[in-house]
Amino acid sequence: MSGNPQQSAESPRDRVERVPLIAGNWKMNLDHLQAIAHVQKLAWSLKDARHDYGSVEVAVFPPFTDLRSVQTLLAADKLALRLGAQDVSPQPVGARTGDVAAAFLAKLEVRYVIVGHSERRHGHGEDDGVVAAKAAAAVAAGMVPVICVGETADDLEAHGSAAIPHAQLEAALGGLPPEAEYVIAYEPVWAIGSGSPAAPEQAQEVASLLRARIGELRGEPEATATRVLYGGSVTSQNVAGFLKQPDIDGALVGGASIDADEFSRIVQFRKHVGVV
Repeated sequence: MSGNPQQSAESPRDRVERVPLIAGNWKMNLDHLQAIAHVQKLAWSLKDARHDYGSVEVAVFPPFTDLRSVQTLLAADKLALRLGAQDVSPQPVGARTGDVAAAFLAKLEVRYVIVGHSERRHGHGEDDGVVAAKAAAAVAAGMVPVICVGETADDLEAHGSAAIPHAQLEAALGGLPPEAEYVIAYEPVWAIGSGSPAAPEQAQEVASLLRARIGELRGEPEATATRVLYGGSVTSQNVAGFLKQPDIDGALVGGASIDADEFSRIVQFRKHVGVV
């Protein structure tokens, strides 16, 4: 949750300016040497553009094998990019082959952790209970979970756009303590990697409903402060349309995030025509 009060004649939710978050999920791309070169290029591009990290937060989510290399680079060069991880174990440190504990990620100064991404839900059989446990583990270790929710094409046809994201949201929030910080990423599964994103107005409708549900479950102040991102075929050509929407506070970017120049253009969405 992030934001500063501002005056408004609108609803209470309009009185907080949430700092946008542009998050780059590299997925299983770039080894640790490529990661160093990629982050350096991205940082140089944003420096040349005089990017203000206080007005738009930027995070990168490398594979596990890259995290230490990227963390060292960010610290040594005093870069303002945030570090994120693509997954976390729901279990504590112990005899769990192949898992990565939240405590280990926290030691690497990881700020954000993606949980519930559709590629984990569908490719690895992770249900809502597992996602909730991962979100809780991240919070307990002092990190911020980026909780992904979204419907498949079949879900959309059978239940509409909001029913499945609502259910996933409720399950994930159920295990979080009061005042926990988290980010919601609405990613319609049918849009991910397809080249066909949701319409900005459609994404806004779902984001608004998700924010309203947070208010019902955890109170209006939390709903007002929580950032809701859109993900699914985000590019520099369409990001501004999403970020114009009142309930969309950033983007979870997949394929476009491994192109440093393209990701830099996405981060600079406020320079696009018609965006303030």
